[in-house]
Amino acid sequence: MQVLIADELPDICIEILEKAGLKVLKKPGIKADELKTIINACDGIILRSGTKITASLLEKVDKLKAICRAGVGVDNVDVPAATKKGVVVMNTPEGNITSTAEHTVALLFSLSRFIPQACASVKAGKWERKQFTGIQIAGKTLGIIGLGRVGRQVAKRAVALEMKVIGYDPFISPEVASQYNINIVKNLKDLLSQADYITLHVPFNNETKNLITKNEFSIMKKSARIINCARGGIISEEDLYTAIKSGRVAGAAIDVFETEPPVGNKLLELDQVITTPHLGASTEEAQFAVAVEAAEQMADALTGKGFRNAVNLPPYNPEEYVKLKPYITLAEKMGALLVQLAKGGIQTVDIIYTGEICKKNVRLITDSLIVGLLKPALEDGVNMVSAPLLLAERGIKINVTTCGGVSDFASLVTAKIQASTGETILSGTVFGKNEPRIVEINGYSVESILDKYMLILFGKDKPGLIGNIGCILGSKKINIAHMTFGRKESGGNAITIVNVDAAIPQNCLREIEELEHIDAVYLVHI
Repeated sequence: MQVLIADELPDICIEILEKAGLKVLKKPGIKADELKTIINACDGIILRSGTKITASLLEKVDKLKAICRAGVGVDNVDVPAATKKGVVVMNTPEGNITSTAEHTVALLFSLSRFIPQACASVKAGKWERKQFTGIQIAGKTLGIIGLGRVGRQVAKRAVALEMKVIGYDPFISPEVASQYNINIVKNLKDLLSQADYITLHVPFNNETKNLITKNEFSIMKKSARIINCARGGIISEEDLYTAIKSGRVAGAAIDVFETEPPVGNKLLELDQVITTPHLGASTEEAQFAVAVEAAEQMADALTGKGFRNAVNLPPYNPEEYVKLKPYITLAEKMGALLVQLAKGGIQTVDIIYTGEICKKNVRLITDSLIVGLLKPALEDGVNMVSAPLLLAERGIKINVTTCGGVSDFASLVTAKIQASTGETILSGTVFGKNEPRIVEINGYSVESILDKYMLILFGKDKPGLIGNIGCILGSKKINIAHMTFGRKESGGNAITIVNVDAAIPQNCLREIEELEHIDAVYLVHI
C-alpha cells in the first residue's frame, strides 16, 4: 500500500510509515493536475494546509482509504465528498496545542511592550525609548473566548504571569474551569466589558463568523487589546480597523486573516496592529509532533488497527447505522435546537428513550445528539467518535435513561439541558419511515419540522399575533414553509414555530421582537 505525503513534513513521518510496511511517495507542494493523475495509486494521503482535496479530485477514486490532516482544521478537505466515497478523514488535534498557546502569549507580550515596533525603530538607527513605554501585564485581566484545549493552556500560562483570567464558553463546567483558575462569565458581553486583553480560541463556522464586530468593540474598554491565533473571519477586519483608527480599542495582534496572505489589508497600515503569518503551530516541536501523530494514525488505519481522530466515521457497523439513520438525524438536529434555545453555561444533559427505540443501540443516537450540541462551538472534527470525550472534558454530565413504558408515540426521544439560567426540554420522534419531528418544547405540544431555518417565538395566545408575524415576514419577502402553534390554555402562554426558506435579517427580527405579547424570539439554524 502506498501513502502520499503531499506537503512538507519531517522525515520521521516517512520512517514511521515505512516501518509499518507502507510505501511512501513524498511530493511536497504537489500541484492539483499532478495529484489528479496519481491519486488513484494512493491508499492514503497525509497533508497540511497547502494541498486541497476537492470533490472533483475524489470523484473517481476507488483505492483511497484514508486522508490525514497533520493539524486540526480540515477545511482544505471536502469531507462530505470523502465520506460519500467511503474515505475516512482524520486530523491530529493534540500536536500543536502548546505551540499555539505559546504564540498567543508571545503576541500578548509584543502588544504590551511594542516589541516589533521598537525593534524596527532601533534597526532604523533611532533610539526612541519614551515612544515605546509599555504596559505591565501582571494584575491585568485576560478574557479568553473559547476554553477548549488551546484556550485552557493559554489560561494556565496567564495565571503564572499573575494575570486575572476570565473565560466565556457555554460548553465548560465551572468545576473544570476552576482547575485552571478561570472565572467563568455568564455571557460574552460581561467578558468584553471587563477584559484588558481578549484572546479568541474558537473554530470558524456559522456561529462564530464575525463574532466580534462594531457592536462588540463598543462594549470593550478603550485600553483593550485583542489577540487572534484561531481563525480568520471570527473578527470583522473592517470593524477592527475602524475601532483602532477611532481609538475605540488600543490595538490588536493578528496571526490569522480572512484572506491569506493579507495583501492590501488595511490593518497592515496601522502601527497599533502587529501581525504574524499564521505561525501559531509553526514550531519545530509542533511540526514534529503532528508528523508523528499523522504517520501513526495513517499506519494504524491502513494496517487494520483502526481509525483515530476520524472526523467522519461513526463507530458502529454499517447495517445498524442505516436502520437507525432517521433517529440519528433527529437526535443531531435536536441537539442543535437545544443548544440554541438554552441560555447560560450547560451543566447537565439528560436523555430519555421511551418505547420501541429502547430495544435499539441508543448509544448511537445519544452520541449524535451530543454532536448536535457541540458542533456550533467546538473545534473542527467533533463527531460521534469525539463528542462524548469532548463533553466529559468540559465537565458536562450526561444521563441516559431507557423506559419501555407507553407514550403517545411508538418511540420517543426526550432531551433536557440544565443550564445556569434554567432548563430547556425537547421531545422528538420519527413519523413514517424518515420524517423527524419535534413534538414537545418546554411543555408545549407541537408538531414541528426540523428545517434549516426555524423562527421560535414564546409569548401570549392573542388574536392577530400570527397574522402580524406573517405580515412582517411577507414584507421582507421571506417565505413561510410551515407553521405550528402550541398553547397550554386559551389566552395563556403559547409557542409559535415558523419554518422559513431563508435566514431572517436582524432588522426583521427586531420588528417581531417589538410586537405586543411576544416574550422571546429565537432564530434557529439547524
